[in-house]
Amino acid sequence: MRDIYTLIIRNKDHLLYFFVFFLSLSLLFNNESPNILLIRAKANDRFSKLYSPVVWYKNNINLKNEINFLREKNIQLSLKVDDLVQSGLQNEYLKKLLNFKEESTYNLRTAKVINLGSGPIFSSLTIDLGSKDGIKKNLPIITTNGIVGKTILINEETSLVQTINDANFRLSVKILPSEATGIMRFYDNDVFEIREIQKNANIKIGDKVVTSGFSKIYPEGLNAGVIAEIIDNRGSFQKVARSRNPYSENNNLYVFVVQEQN
Repeated sequence: MRDIYTLIIRNKDHLLYFFVFFLSLSLLFNNESPNILLIRAKANDRFSKLYSPVVWYKNNINLKNEINFLREKNIQLSLKVDDLVQSGLQNEYLKKLLNFKEESTYNLRTAKVINLGSGPIFSSLTIDLGSKDGIKKNLPIITTNGIVGKTILINEETSLVQTINDANFRLSVKILPSEATGIMRFYDNDVFEIREIQKNANIKIGDKVVTSGFSKIYPEGLNAGVIAEIIDNRGSFQKVARSRNPYSENNNLYVFVVQEQN
């Protein structure tokens, strides 16, 4: 207690100054006379000018925070829109698969592509059906666009598929409407080459290419592309045609295994 008393006595001038100062401010702001109101207005104006940098700084900080908040919301909304678009596309894709399966004259099993094994020598993919699902070697694999390949290695739960863009893949095809036949093989990108076409075959660009039915693996009439180029050398006894095939290994989430014709 004595220490507090000593501190008050020692700083009585300062304490008296602050007491008088705050008492003056109290009287000033509680007085409603015109002169006091004028002084109060001028003081408020001066204080506002002095405080304006602080206000500007706070507004700037709030604006940056709001911009960041709006950016985050914009990103979230963009992601939601992308999800909706992807869901819509996947829904259309699955609906297309279902319609194709229902309208097909073949007994089809739907399989999901779980791995791509494309390389410089061997091109393949892996599906999630195996021997326990009744899958056997040399079964045709197709999509709604046509030929994908054939099963070559069967495990219990998965199967390895050799795709048509493999360098060693061969497919017996015919060209409509002329019914000219040939052997199709991969050439480059989405282009395939059809050899052993008769010299007098009446084929033209835009003709449809389908499986011939001569193979023990592929039934007749499966889509295999469209003629894009015809090479007819005078010194050759056969024609060569190049076709474009809609198969793309990166666009197939699901494929069909052709088990037998209905």
